[in-house]
Amino acid sequence: MCGIVGYVGKKSVVPVIIEGLRKLEYRGYDSAGIAVCGNGEGLQVRRAEGKLRNLDEVIRQNPLDGTYGIGHTRWATHGRPSEENAHPLRDCTGRIVVVHNGIVENYVALKKKLIEEGHKFVTETDTEVIAHLVEKFYLKHENGGRPSLEEAVRKTVKMLNGVFALGVIAVDEPNKIVAARNGPPAVIGLGNDEYFVASDVPAILYHTRDLFFLADGDLAVITPAGVQLTDFDGRPIRREVQHVTWDPIMAEKGGFKHFMLKEIYEQPRAVRDTTLGRISQETGQVFLDEMQISEAEFKAAKKINIEACGTSWHAGLAGKFMIESLARVPVEVDYASEWRYRDPIVGSDEITVVISQSGETADTIAAQREAKAKGSKTLAICNVVGSMITREASGTIYTHAGPEIGVASTKAFTAQLTALYLFSLYLAQVRGAMSKEQATEAVYELTRMPAKLEQLLTRDEQCEELAKLYVRAHDFLFLGRGIHYPIALEGALKLKEISYIHAEGYPAGEMKHGPNALIDENLPVVIIATRDPKSELSMIRYEKTMSNLKEVKARSGRVIAIATEGDEEIKDAADHVLYIPAAPEELAPILEIVPLQLLAYHIAVRRGCDVDQPRNLAKSVTVE
Repeated sequence: MCGIVGYVGKKSVVPVIIEGLRKLEYRGYDSAGIAVCGNGEGLQVRRAEGKLRNLDEVIRQNPLDGTYGIGHTRWATHGRPSEENAHPLRDCTGRIVVVHNGIVENYVALKKKLIEEGHKFVTETDTEVIAHLVEKFYLKHENGGRPSLEEAVRKTVKMLNGVFALGVIAVDEPNKIVAARNGPPAVIGLGNDEYFVASDVPAILYHTRDLFFLADGDLAVITPAGVQLTDFDGRPIRREVQHVTWDPIMAEKGGFKHFMLKEIYEQPRAVRDTTLGRISQETGQVFLDEMQISEAEFKAAKKINIEACGTSWHAGLAGKFMIESLARVPVEVDYASEWRYRDPIVGSDEITVVISQSGETADTIAAQREAKAKGSKTLAICNVVGSMITREASGTIYTHAGPEIGVASTKAFTAQLTALYLFSLYLAQVRGAMSKEQATEAVYELTRMPAKLEQLLTRDEQCEELAKLYVRAHDFLFLGRGIHYPIALEGALKLKEISYIHAEGYPAGEMKHGPNALIDENLPVVIIATRDPKSELSMIRYEKTMSNLKEVKARSGRVIAIATEGDEEIKDAADHVLYIPAAPEELAPILEIVPLQLLAYHIAVRRGCDVDQPRNLAKSVTVE
């Protein structure tokens, strides 16, 4: 969850690394640091507690320069956030530094042994043992000579239990960075006589779009001559170079006050781009490329498993309703972090769908591997080309949302819902559960979603006005039925993530089983009460939800309703109504979440919260 940037090349190294860290600050902002070498200055390190701007000030007061270096922005795991615990971390000699993303599970035992050997530790981190191990192996002379830095790193990583992405430099091996991966992401960028290592693509997009991801067990040696890639045993390997099409400007705020707001407004494009090239409006057919699962296997599948975490899990839960409604296949949805530890029953006649914005979520990767080990083919829904879950999947549906920088996911979520809808249609078609006429209508409705999202975003002021009324609330309750229940969960998550208000999502039909006790005049209750007149089940759910709404009002609760345009009945029942354009039941969630995102955003801004970088959270959860 920390961010790493390394650079070897002809540019001034400090601006390259600092700007790269700025693009990665969403991965951690408890502290930051940089180490550079070259120009006859030896190894220079600057670090600061807090956000990157604090490091900027340290560098302004005490400049540094070199020809190669590494930087780090930290999300604290072991050791409190402080300058002392900030990376890069030195060894005892002060001639080697390490940056690390991950967790060393056996660091206590390693630290104890190193102390017995005379090593002196100065931080509370697990990472410091890595620096001391590299030192130990690097200074160990064998056959009359000293091992290379990469040999010392190879020996070090074999001592580590846990997950890690590393960047290591040493004074005595100029213009060399050694990088290694086992778990958290690491990408290598290939420029013109310059090379990069980073935790994520946006950090290097201004310099190159040609890159490859390290796989688990890869070690890269980066020098001005190029990149040498081996496994941890020193055997040469190759990784396919990819050309990323993201425009670097897409990763900037583009005039918006926050990345989150920009990304909310990018949702029409994200849905449109995720749909493009995958449908025929004439025939209603859905085309899924990047697929090594045959139509026969999809047709024969007895069950679909969906594994994900956080917001992606909410998308998966909505996907369950889509798949079961349209394709008539049973679906089981689990938190990846729970599923992997309960010895799940999975058969070779099942398909497991794994969902992750980054494609590097540790628990989701572990769940994917568990499914594969039990014989299930896996299908990834992911936003990052070449990421771990896509490389290990039998098929991938890429969500073309572009880089998402805000920690609280927005456009990635609606793109995931779009991908799940496409998958549901595809599955329905190959299994014969949908006629050509139904498929054509469903595809047509999907093509209308971007315009409806654009229309919905013109009503931002209504959400801002509501935020003024409820900014001081201590609790919120979000209610929904059927496919709208996952959106209630996601709406509650967005609010608690960025405003720090306690919020709970709940099935509306379960109110009598406990939550009614919470309702009083101080509790805002958000009720998703949309309807699809073409669906009999939708109208039944709507009537039941209206009964729940009236129960809340009877107990003096304040009701904010999300309703379908044209619904006049709900005006008299709710305190406030936020309307969305009419849409089929399975597509309505793509619209319903937008006012909930905007409401959470405006409340958080009014409360003075850091919207893009909420406390205690990081964008990509690459450790357990």
